[in-house]
Amino acid sequence: QVQLVESGGGLVQAGGSLRLSCAASGSIFSINDMGWYRQAPGKQRELVAAISSGGGTYYADSVKGRFTISRDNAKNTVYLQMNSLKPEDTAVYYCNAVVVTYAGPSKYNYWGQGTQVTVSS
Repeated sequence: QVQLVESGGGLVQAGGSLRLSCAASGSIFSINDMGWYRQAPGKQRELVAAISSGGGTYYADSVKGRFTISRDNAKNTVYLQMNSLKPEDTAVYYCNAVVVTYAGPSKYNYWGQGTQVTVSS
């Protein structure tokens, strides 16, 4: 079993910054891609940023230049530094990880419980 625990959400004024963290624990052999998704009320969940085990990154156009994703492989942790926040960034942010467990070679997709980010104007 694998657990993803997120932290760092909260309320911030427009233009401010927040840093999200997501720590994976459990029966982890290796972690492939890790990423952050978000879901605003009435909208579909969307991919915000992702990072491969080798450090390659992807960003949604809406956050390029403002958000930075990083990871600490030794700690099985992924981070999302969010700067110049806008009210439209308000959403529940979910951590995602593609994990190979000690149970076998198959990869499984795991999700965190979500953390609320609210940006006031």
